[in-house]
Amino acid sequence: MSLVRLAISQFRPAKGEYAANVARIGAVVAQAAQLSPKPDLVIFPETATSGYFVEGGVKELAVTAGTLARDLAGAYKGPQIDVAVGFYERFQNHIHNSALYVTLGGGNKKPDIRHVHRKVFLPTYGVFDEERFVDRGQDGVRSFETSWGGKAAILICEDAWHSLAATVAALEGAQLLIVPSASPARGLGEDEACEGETLPASVVRWERIVRGIAEEHGVFVALANLVGFEGGKGFPGASAVVDPTGKVIARGPLFEEALLTAEIDLDSLTTARSDSPLLADLQSALPVLTKSLSGQKQNEKVAFDPATNGSLTPHVVARSSTPLHAVEFAERDPLQIDPELSRRWLVSFLKDEVVRRRGFKKGIVGVSGGVDSSLTAFLAAEALGRENVIGVRLPYRTSSRESLEHAQLVIDKLGIPSLTIDISAAVDGYIKQVGEIDPHRLGNVMARERMIVLFDLSAKHNALPLGTSNKSERLLGYFTWHGDDAPPVNPLGDLFKTQVWVLARHVGVPEAIVGKPATADLIKGQTDEGDLGVSYLNADKILFHLIRGEEPHGFPKKEVEIVRKRLDSTHWKRRLPTVAVVSQTAIGEFYLRPVDY
Repeated sequence: MSLVRLAISQFRPAKGEYAANVARIGAVVAQAAQLSPKPDLVIFPETATSGYFVEGGVKELAVTAGTLARDLAGAYKGPQIDVAVGFYERFQNHIHNSALYVTLGGGNKKPDIRHVHRKVFLPTYGVFDEERFVDRGQDGVRSFETSWGGKAAILICEDAWHSLAATVAALEGAQLLIVPSASPARGLGEDEACEGETLPASVVRWERIVRGIAEEHGVFVALANLVGFEGGKGFPGASAVVDPTGKVIARGPLFEEALLTAEIDLDSLTTARSDSPLLADLQSALPVLTKSLSGQKQNEKVAFDPATNGSLTPHVVARSSTPLHAVEFAERDPLQIDPELSRRWLVSFLKDEVVRRRGFKKGIVGVSGGVDSSLTAFLAAEALGRENVIGVRLPYRTSSRESLEHAQLVIDKLGIPSLTIDISAAVDGYIKQVGEIDPHRLGNVMARERMIVLFDLSAKHNALPLGTSNKSERLLGYFTWHGDDAPPVNPLGDLFKTQVWVLARHVGVPEAIVGKPATADLIKGQTDEGDLGVSYLNADKILFHLIRGEEPHGFPKKEVEIVRKRLDSTHWKRRLPTVAVVSQTAIGEFYLRPVDY
């Protein structure tokens, strides 16, 4: 068969729900089988049967390849079709991150397991901790026969980032490399864009990798990405099919479930490999290249012949010097974001985390009149629908009139339901009992009282509290612990304050709010930058370097030390309470389950 029809499912698994996910996978395969022309292969992403970040839950969710094949066959009744599915696998008393390739359907025929690939490269850095929970595959990379007559191989996520894995697959005769992935999006936009659409930086890098694999080895590559959010980490979709010249011939949408189809012509491999015979060159040169792997000549110097030919010409004078051509590229602002990509990203985050993951229809926001809470309200109104967002004004008797007016401005502009709860009596009643209180303690009491109100209203209206703290405040410790940082879902927590301003203007937060000095309005005349002793413009850039382990340059030394001291002295505020570990089942140390499991 020369023409092969592919379908890639950008799948959003229900976290930890194996049976429900298998049933949905079966339904997607059935949907694909009804297309005309019918696909020969349907590809699902990495860990499609469970979700990726399940931590210690892998022991409960892992199944044997035979079990998954049986369950898929039970969920799909239709014509014969090949299916590739990422899953956590039990194999010979080990647990692996694996992908099953199976032929399903065709009457009463039993499922035909053609291959199981067990992930070789297990990322354990950044947001990843795979090696703690699963074992490394020991079978390497293999090509295998398919029902449509060609040969394929599977590389799971990071496997594809190591060029040797793709090389082995191509040398084994693979014509199609299947790459199931569960790689969270990172980076709010790069200079590169796709058809006018800016992509997350990690998506741009992924495309660069798979296009390079295809072009170097003369193979087709099908990249299948998860979508949805798990614990705040968003899988972007943007799956792709790449031809053997490195051209993207199909691409899925960002942050949305989709069934992407593409037709590949295996005969075109001949032309591609003839025009660029890199694979043939590699096959010929492989014995030479692998000599060094034996280590026998590791310490030998390379041999060469002495000077015996040519003539010495000491009197030749150079006619001219080589002209210098030095072009320095302007440094990109590291805090620059693409606001439209950011908006789509955070709206998708709220839809997933509030509705799909936690089962709420409504959100509740303490609207203070500041830019952070205003932006959260704008994003929530788009994600949940304005009728499903409750804006709550929570004034104290010393709150500025401007704060109340600006909070009402947001409520009116969005047209969201609202409440005003004056916290003065509750706060003053407490102060009356404890006696004298300083402004700092009073501010903390106010912040925590506001959270008491929001969480109680949450229970009353069945609306999830939404956070409004930005990354700058969190890194500087400029918030009240278990106060303004308490809501369980926060769309702004990884945006610096200067990025919040950019995004707020983009979504339409009134300029009167965006342009005014930032203030918590807990103490009369208070401003954030006055309290901190450094502007957000400088603080954000200093923080950017410090949290990357770099020394900031070009800033006043006093400001760098202010920021460094606040960052280093407030780690405890960014963590849950420290618990004495006295058992082998300590929560968060041994008993590991993600928040959305």
